[in-house]
Amino acid sequence: MVVNVYERYYKADAVFSGVRRCGALVRLTSDSEAGLITYLASVAFFPHRDEEDFAVSYDAYFEKELFSGRGRRSKKKEAAFLDQFQTVIDGIAAENGAVIKWDEPLTAPRTG
Repeated sequence: MVVNVYERYYKADAVFSGVRRCGALVRLTSDSEAGLITYLASVAFFPHRDEEDFAVSYDAYFEKELFSGRGRRSKKKEAAFLDQFQTVIDGIAAENGAVIKWDEPLTAPRTG
């Protein structure tokens, strides 16, 4: 079962497939099945042409596996992943010529 541990939209600056992207959806997800759990940090950049435009296009989606192994969800693990989350996402963005504007959120955070 996939659970969004953390999700939030931010302003961003990037160009993918010749299209300017001014928004980013960042997520920390957990996926557990049969005693195995995986945590992923991901970011999807989207155009965000106006205040109502949250249509995420997945041609600019990137992820990094933070953990995969035996176990189950743990608040302690998730707190540790969230502590390094911004640094991990910044690394993914930088590798792809993009910037997340952390001081300019577009929505409130959602946790699960």
